[in-house]
Amino acid sequence: MLSLYTNLAVRLQRDEKGATAVEYGIMVGLIAVVIIVAVTLLGDTLSTMFEQVKCQVGGGTWAAVKQTTTAAAGGTCTP
Repeated sequence: MLSLYTNLAVRLQRDEKGATAVEYGIMVGLIAVVIIVAVTLLGDTLSTMFEQVKCQVGGGTWAAVKQTTTAAAGGTCTP
């Protein structure tokens, strides 16, 4: 009977390590999905922001174009 209990205890310890690895895998997958969704939703806005910063670092002046749709407003850089 003691050997049955010992074998069961050993199996449970091994299974916990496997479950932990699976849990970490699921967590990494969910984080990746959140990052992909965030980049997709904010992509145009971030692109416009980086263009504006690039213009200003280069010594230019950023002129924003009026936003007519739900997409991010663009702009032009005047050196």
